[in-house]
Amino acid sequence: MASPLLERPEKGAGKSEFRNQKPKPENQDESELLTVPDGWKEPAFSKEDNPRGLLEESSFATLFPKYREAYLKECWPLVQKALNEHHVNATLDLIEGSMTVCTTKKTFDPYIIIRARDLIKLLARSVSFEQAVRILQDDVACDIIKIGSLVRNKERFVKRRQRLIGPKGSTLKALELLTNCYIMVQGNTVSAIGPFSGLKEVRKVVLDTMKNIHPIYNIKSLMIKRELAKDSELRSQSWERFLPQFKHKNVNKRKEPKKKTVKKEYTPFPPPQPESQIDKELASGEYFLKANQKKRQKMEAIKAKQAEAISKRQEERNKAFIPPKEKPIVKPKEASAETKIDVASIKEKVKKAKNKKLGALTAEEIALKMEADEKKKKKKK
Repeated sequence: MASPLLERPEKGAGKSEFRNQKPKPENQDESELLTVPDGWKEPAFSKEDNPRGLLEESSFATLFPKYREAYLKECWPLVQKALNEHHVNATLDLIEGSMTVCTTKKTFDPYIIIRARDLIKLLARSVSFEQAVRILQDDVACDIIKIGSLVRNKERFVKRRQRLIGPKGSTLKALELLTNCYIMVQGNTVSAIGPFSGLKEVRKVVLDTMKNIHPIYNIKSLMIKRELAKDSELRSQSWERFLPQFKHKNVNKRKEPKKKTVKKEYTPFPPPQPESQIDKELASGEYFLKANQKKRQKMEAIKAKQAEAISKRQEERNKAFIPPKEKPIVKPKEASAETKIDVASIKEKVKKAKNKKLGALTAEEIALKMEADEKKKKKKK
């Protein structure tokens, strides 16, 4: 009887061990399991995945500004057509200035109402219908970044927002090409439509620009990352050594005062007590002198000061009687024989200049010159 009872727990223990042990595939690398194969896409959500539909009706509404009314009125039939394909109703209320989307009994995708809500949000924020309708795709998402409250000063906010757009929209275009996203800067918000990885980079660049970091630095690092992503060996490595390190230079424009007050070092001990008049007299020995001796010393000190003052005053008076130093007289140098003027050579030059004919030629001279030129031409022929 004892032997079968003892055998039962052993069998049970063996089964539990077998359950915990999972069959491991042979010769399979962990890095292969973590990486997503190129060109792989998640299968689309179909009616077969949710044949019974949704239990309750969901709806979202958003307001739009007055200047968008004309555009929304034109493109609303296209919006309804795009949403009807996913069995979602859309209504435009021009009196209240609102757009509403709601599910129907035929709606089978539970997440399509969220995408429809994002669609009307983007349309309200000046995004065109052609770009906003892309949000209904599975691999496309959107991000609305609020930048109005990041900078207090309005002038500074406008400058930084313009810096994000760049001259003729060049900075924004470069950012769109690097992130594969459509970016729309309007008022106090930045709307972006694209893949999740691109939206993450767009948000970082926009927030850094509002923090006074120029977008060109982030664009440069994005370009380097794009090139590094092409190398299959560097995918699993850290890219910090390749990325540039930009130092933030905070230039303080506040003028420094001319006189700087240097603070004394703090000491817990009080300053030494100053010497009293009696202590000074004891140190010099004046304390033990008699009254007439003290009086005599004071008189001597006063007389010495008076003598110094008189001598200084006398020196200042005598300065007026001191003659100034005269400069030494410089004798003119005699002209050397080499530098003497040659009068004869100058006369010859003047004669030659007179003989030269100045001004225009006379009528006779012109006629003679014309004849000579004609003769030369005939000879050449």
